[in-house]
Amino acid sequence: MSKNRAKLALLALLALVVSSCSTIGVQDGVLDSLSPAGPIAEDLANLYWLVFGIAVVVFVVVHIGLIYAIIRFRERKGDETEPKQVEGNPVLEVVWTVIPVVILAAVAVPTVERVFRYTECAPDSMRVEVIGHQWWFEYYYPDYDIWTANELNIPAGEEVCLEMTSDDVLHNYWAPKLNGKRYLIPGEETLLLMETNPIAEGGAPEEYYVHCAEFCGLSHARMRGRVVAMTQPDFDAWVANQQLPAAEPQGELAEEGLELFGSQGCAACHLIRGDYDESGDNTVLIGPDLTHFASRGSFAGSTLEYEDPDALKLWLADPPTWKPGSFMPNLGLTESDIEALEAYLRSLE
Repeated sequence: MSKNRAKLALLALLALVVSSCSTIGVQDGVLDSLSPAGPIAEDLANLYWLVFGIAVVVFVVVHIGLIYAIIRFRERKGDETEPKQVEGNPVLEVVWTVIPVVILAAVAVPTVERVFRYTECAPDSMRVEVIGHQWWFEYYYPDYDIWTANELNIPAGEEVCLEMTSDDVLHNYWAPKLNGKRYLIPGEETLLLMETNPIAEGGAPEEYYVHCAEFCGLSHARMRGRVVAMTQPDFDAWVANQQLPAAEPQGELAEEGLELFGSQGCAACHLIRGDYDESGDNTVLIGPDLTHFASRGSFAGSTLEYEDPDALKLWLADPPTWKPGSFMPNLGLTESDIEALEAYLRSLE
């Protein structure tokens, strides 16, 4: 029995160690909420360390008292006297009532203050609508009439107000380096404030990872995203490019891909402004707007990297295998079809 208990204790310890490795398979700790990259996240991290510090002090004090009591009042051979009882001691009762009240107040006051502070957006903050889908995030910029997916592009150092909802089931938007989690609820709107650290003029864009933190179906683990923070001039250039219609395909292969996009029924779910935008309404489609697909660094719920030369082929060959439950079906494309579609999609910059 003792050996079995030892094995169970070892397994429990291993499970604890493995569960703590939140960055396994993810480079550079991108889901580390204790490495804030913006003023809001830094403020929340400071609150965490305050609460953690109080908890550590309470833990140490309680266990010192426990160890002292175990040693001081342990049973000794030949000692039949009982420790002095303190039942009904008014002073002790007041002390151990007041101390928890003070501790709870020290935790509750700054917590509630932040709840109110981060549930309202400033009037001049940039608005972005976030729509959760199974299994990808869609973004709409009402001030610019821009639709995109997977990557949220924002000006660094500026407050951004995310107005969020869900198109199907409950999702949870989590950018750990920039803020806490917020639910995306069908039929309701929730708000999440986001602000990154400023980037020096001429500096390269910074990327921060996003993940759905609420189980939402078969491919929940592959519902990811990115926040791309850039300087104001770079953001203005991005906006100007996104407002243009789709680029004309260059070369016979890309032109063949354009024709395949229509003949294979891709336009029934995706909109490409300038080529396939009969409805002109993203809200009636179930797939991402692909007008500037090649300007994004990732796709397929931000699980595949655009720079990977084989990623797009992998996705077009059999979407449901890569993302189980995907509403994008296996179209039975031939290798030549995939090459043509890939050439066309890579031309949509």
